[in-house]
Amino acid sequence: MTKIHKSSSQCADEVLRQPFKWTGLAKFVASLLLLAVVSNTVSAANVTMAWNRSSDSAVAGYNLYYGGASGNYTNVVNAGSATNATISGLIPGATYYIAATTYVISGMESMFSGEITYTVPLVTGVQLRVTPARQFILTVTGPVGHTYDIMATPDLKTWTVIGTVTIGTSGSLTFTDTNAASFPRRYYRTRG
Repeated sequence: MTKIHKSSSQCADEVLRQPFKWTGLAKFVASLLLLAVVSNTVSAANVTMAWNRSSDSAVAGYNLYYGGASGNYTNVVNAGSATNATISGLIPGATYYIAATTYVISGMESMFSGEITYTVPLVTGVQLRVTPARQFILTVTGPVGHTYDIMATPDLKTWTVIGTVTIGTSGSLTFTDTNAASFPRRYYRTRG
């Protein structure tokens, strides 16, 4: 790993790093929640990262580093003191490697956290509408020729594949869940 900032004295460096050794940066990274928010175009996507606030009162803010290769972070998003940040302009289908740091008011940063990977989903949009007969109609948009499983669950725990769709030349396909009326509540997602 490369050091982000060098201090003028080794002693000062150790003093400034000490809070980061005991504050649970590993806990900070372990608590990162990945919330994928994909835009409505095929050309770019976003992902929002959220985490628990550091318990160290010396922490002034957070930086998220990301790039297309493990350990090679070519971009940074400064979240300030917020506990979430959005990374935008991501390419659908690409894999990104993300690590975080905390920093103190002087700008000194902690070491990189453990790395997580995120592959941007190829699905660029899912719309849902309900018919008067309580049939749920999902319209899935994405790259032409790509196949997705349509999954459903009543409890957000056990997911079942209820159908498979392949995106046609229009860039979208409609799937109707004719069994939706049999469930008091039903959630959907795509996989593929």
